This record gives sequence, C-alpha cells and structure tokens, in this order.
Amino acid sequence: MRILAAAALLLIAGGSASAGAQQLPPTGGPYPPPFIATLSNNTPLAFGMDAGDVARALGTPLNYVSGRPGEEVYLAFRNVGGSGLFIRKDRLFLQFRKGRLAGWKGDWGHNWMWQ
Repeated sequence: MRILAAAALLLIAGGSASAGAQQLPPTGGPYPPPFIATLSNNTPLAFGMDAGDVARALGTPLNYVSGRPGEEVYLAFRNVGGSGLFIRKDRLFLQFRKGRLAGWKGDWGHNWMWQ
C-alpha cells in the first residue's frame, strides 16, 4: 500500500512540474514583440511622405489615377493573401498635396463574382 501511495505521489509531483505558465524572459534576453507590432492592420504610412517613400513602404508600385502635378491621386494594389484559389488584392487610394501624402483610403469594393 505504501508503495502505491509513494508511486502516486511521484506521478503527481512529476506531472505538475512539467505543466505551468509561460515563464518570463531572462533579464536582457529576447522579449516578445509589443502588441501593436503583431496587428495585421498596421499600415506603414505617415503624413508628409513623398510618392517614392510610400511605394517603398507599401512594397508595391503606385498607379496614377488623376490630378495635376503635385496634387495627384495614386492607387496601390495591396496583396492581402486570400485562399489558394482566389488571391485577394485590396485597393488603396493615396492623395498627395504639394507632392506630400495628405491622406489615404482603402477601397474593398464589391466582389462581382458573388452577386
């Protein structure tokens, strides 16, 4: 009986040692990224960027839509993934004033295939 009680106690003690909460990183060690760095909707745009900076930040070329020089509207197609069959590309309109980024608007449009 004592042997069974000792074996049960060892199993309980050994099993609880492996289960536990995530430990804190060591001092000066690798820290997890901040919460805002893990968001999927963080666009690397800032007001006042020029067209070249915006194209580099988005990683896509800008397509001219309308406007006179310095007051243009550009369009960027952002590849946001999708399923294996349908690649989803969202449109991002960018408004420039005096050659600097003044605003942007995402356009998800309507998917004509499902109407």
